[in-house]
Amino acid sequence: MTPALVAAETERLVATAASFRNDAVLAPSLCEGWSRGHVLAHVARNADALVRVCDVALTGRPDTMYDDADSRDADIDRGARRAAHDHATDIRDSAARLAGRLEALRPEHAEVRVERTPGGFPIAVGMVTFMRLREVVFHHVDLDAGYTFASAPREVVALFLRDAANRLAHADAPPSLHVVTTEGDEHVVGEGATRATGSAADVLLWLARGRSDGVRFNGPVPTLPYGG
Repeated sequence: MTPALVAAETERLVATAASFRNDAVLAPSLCEGWSRGHVLAHVARNADALVRVCDVALTGRPDTMYDDADSRDADIDRGARRAAHDHATDIRDSAARLAGRLEALRPEHAEVRVERTPGGFPIAVGMVTFMRLREVVFHHVDLDAGYTFASAPREVVALFLRDAANRLAHADAPPSLHVVTTEGDEHVVGEGATRATGSAADVLLWLARGRSDGVRFNGPVPTLPYGG
């Protein structure tokens, strides 16, 4: 995944944000407990957090992605109720700051690891481009405003499916699942007892957000360990 693809998907997200009437920002998103404004604020602050990750590699100065979980959540809440235009501008500006860092990264930076919060899970700098693309695409879908996983490039959806299957396989209580999509993706988690079939976009929406419309199962619907 390249910074250019991140930039292209970011512009699509910005266009959606800019199209909202201000009251539309207050509508619920697909993220439980979050409005569309929460989602948009999170996308902008996530870019700033990933800038911090990149800067550890680029400058050698220690830092974490976020100061702590509480300040992360407070930043999102504080920005959630802004006007749609302000959200769109914030996402574009913060994305531009991150884009400069992504272009500056070199192969030797890839293995530098930065804690998400002090003492927390370490993030490899080489994963930042993928992480940002995932944030932009998933949260564009979360806005529930016409953009779906079917709107994203096919190769991106296939990549996200592989990532979702891998995350499930390494969960504390992985489901027994065999995913087969109409596009030809196939992933087995655990013993693969339950077969889930559907389009790649529909299967990914179920794995990402627990919404099973368009997905067929040949047995009981597996419980996802992180609730979708």
